[in-house]
Amino acid sequence: MTVNLFVAPRTARLLRGALAAAAVPLLLTACSSADKTGTVASADAVTISDQWVKAADSGMSAAFGDLTNSGDTPRTIVSAASPASGRIELHEVVTDANGTKAMRPKPGGFVVPAHGRTQLRPGGDHIMFMDLHGPLRTGSETSVTLTFDDGSTTTFTAQVRDFAGNQENYVPDHTGGEAHAGAQTPAHGG
Repeated sequence: MTVNLFVAPRTARLLRGALAAAAVPLLLTACSSADKTGTVASADAVTISDQWVKAADSGMSAAFGDLTNSGDTPRTIVSAASPASGRIELHEVVTDANGTKAMRPKPGGFVVPAHGRTQLRPGGDHIMFMDLHGPLRTGSETSVTLTFDDGSTTTFTAQVRDFAGNQENYVPDHTGGEAHAGAQTPAHGG
């Protein structure tokens, strides 16, 4: 008995097509696994640790901590809110030509690099509480909600602590046309 191993060209094309069609779901599964890291909400990828808020009787204060991003893409915090304050801004501290430090709103917000960390510290980037609703007493706690550029939010609780350092001036954002009451006063220790 003779076995014919010849496959007609049409049959060969059909076999190759069937193999290619069978491979597509495998490729899509592999691609979707890689894409899942990009679809994780920023709030699920970023955590905060060592968070605290400076004690204050009135006016202004600031929140600090370490933001860590476990995701594969940078994450950007664009705003914050807290029941302790009427207004919150994301701030940076810059040094002018005369060596004077001044805090001001940080354009674009805080970027937390992929698999990296951003530190919020006195004398550096911080979350500025303005128009406090009441005193922030040492040992108490307050919540802070962060909003990311993808619209996701996360809320953390921070303990209020005494801190007397870093007395910078406040340079308000004049894009709204109004200066904050108390501008140029080193009130919050940010």
